[in-house]
Amino acid sequence: MKSIAAVLLLRIWRWVITASLLLTLSANAQQSANPSSSPATAQTPESVAQSSPASSRGQPEPQPSNAAPQPVAASASTEPASAPSTTMDQVVDRAIEREHALMEMLKTRTPLVETYLQNLKFDPQVGPAPVQDHYFLGRMDLGESVDRRDYLSKDTSFESHLLGGFTRLYKLEYKPMGFSWMIYADRHDFNRQTYDFKYVHREFLGDVRCIVFDVSAKQGTGNGRFRGRIWIEDQDYNIVRLNGFYEPRPHNAYFFHMDSWRLNLIPGYWVPAYIYSEEGDFSYRSKDNITFKAQTRLWGYDLQKGAQNSELTQVLVDSTVKDESPETQDASPLQAQWRWQQQAGDNVIERLQNAGLVAPEGEVDKVLETVVNNLLTTNNIELPGPVHARVMLTLPLETFSAGNTIVVSRGLVDVLPDEASLAMVLARELAHIVLGHNLGSKYAFYVRMLFSDESTYQNLGFRHVPEEEAAADKKAIELLKNSPYAQKLNTPGLFLREVAARGPALSALLTPHLGTGFTDRKGAINRMVVLMNSAPALDPNKLDQIAALPLGGRVKLNAWDDRVELIKTMPVTISSAHYKMPLEVTPFFPRLTRSRAVVNPTATANAANPTPNN
Repeated sequence: MKSIAAVLLLRIWRWVITASLLLTLSANAQQSANPSSSPATAQTPESVAQSSPASSRGQPEPQPSNAAPQPVAASASTEPASAPSTTMDQVVDRAIEREHALMEMLKTRTPLVETYLQNLKFDPQVGPAPVQDHYFLGRMDLGESVDRRDYLSKDTSFESHLLGGFTRLYKLEYKPMGFSWMIYADRHDFNRQTYDFKYVHREFLGDVRCIVFDVSAKQGTGNGRFRGRIWIEDQDYNIVRLNGFYEPRPHNAYFFHMDSWRLNLIPGYWVPAYIYSEEGDFSYRSKDNITFKAQTRLWGYDLQKGAQNSELTQVLVDSTVKDESPETQDASPLQAQWRWQQQAGDNVIERLQNAGLVAPEGEVDKVLETVVNNLLTTNNIELPGPVHARVMLTLPLETFSAGNTIVVSRGLVDVLPDEASLAMVLARELAHIVLGHNLGSKYAFYVRMLFSDESTYQNLGFRHVPEEEAAADKKAIELLKNSPYAQKLNTPGLFLREVAARGPALSALLTPHLGTGFTDRKGAINRMVVLMNSAPALDPNKLDQIAALPLGGRVKLNAWDDRVELIKTMPVTISSAHYKMPLEVTPFFPRLTRSRAVVNPTATANAANPTPNN
């Protein structure tokens, strides 16, 4: 019996030794195959695939960690993350890194910034309604100290009351720009030493899944620190939205609540594009002294690069090609006059586009030109050449014609309720062209275009004498009555009634800067009055009567390359007059999507920060 037990014990001992050797060999083989792996960072291809933005909502979330986070490279690399973060600490560190990379990339950029603000007063019929408005337009330099240069004269009484203190706190040269520094949470001290980050939840903004954090400044870190919520997209960990305010407030400054949005317009970066600000409480016995809503838009980030590319483009001429089109023949006097006017218009449009005030040619232009051609065709009008249409990127409601090109402001296209109303606007400018009321022929000499962008409004203007305006009104009515829009002119008339009703409170929105608007200085309608008088009465409580849309209702502007497109939205049933909001400021809520371009991120960063030429 003892010998049998000894044999069994010996076999068990040999099995244990063999198993131990096998386990050791397996571990050594795994380490040699992946020597840099650690329990906190090792990931299989399957786990990486689960972290992609196309994954399901059931993806495992990054886990909170009390351990010290992995160090982030001090160089603040501009390249997106190569692998998904696995803890909330890593997400925050990566977001901080990407935020500083964005600031660095934008240092060479000078976008345009536009702020439109409406002061509010409670109206029992429609709720908070505008009673006064203000408009600012300038160019912002995002270098070491954020500066701006105004395109328009300043509203000194407003800026001194509302934005006092921003200059000293944030090194802003002009106070209306106080709204624009809300593009960042904190320009100088966005880091863990200044701020605490608390994970909240995950949330989709459009097609982009985001990780949401509450952010607050540590005690004793100074005035004007961000407090609010940030949304971080879960692919490269860029901040895509900021919502909050700044505290504590010094006695000589106002800090406003803001909702700041960014768009993925170039690979690897989410560029600031929209800021919505709102203050005021209309609840019972509220004592708020400041009540307003404001929209700030940024665009023209790539203006400098576009100008450089156009200057350096090599033009190749094939000497074997011969142009035999009719334009190669000698022009008749009428044709020569038409071409001269068109040359002047082309010079104006080119100059305005280079200044970031007119959008590049695109699909919206074709929509406008289709309406123009409808008017010409149904009225049997033949002109010596085509009539073109372009979109001006600014908000105030205005139109003008430069040569044979009709220009309509983005804000006006935004608020027009239907195609017939658009036809009314285009018919007025087309009438000027048909009647030969062409302005600006002096701009056919391009040397007259040699002025700074900031002085555009002092050097250009397209306003007709009263006699020409009256003749254009009469001709425009004739064009409309012989057009496909003849049976739909009640809506354009209602639009004019709405503008007349709101005119005294919205002088900034209705003041043209290059062309003509709809009202006089007191807000009374002085264009197409016959059309307004023939329209039905304006009834704010009639829910199916939409006389004008809120601002931002039709046109989407690409902040990087200035291209515009029409917004595609689903019709929404209005249940109350409060929701009609004609000509009013409303919040931004863009559908976020990722850039579809596929390029080398390092090359993109280098292109965004070109080396100055000697």
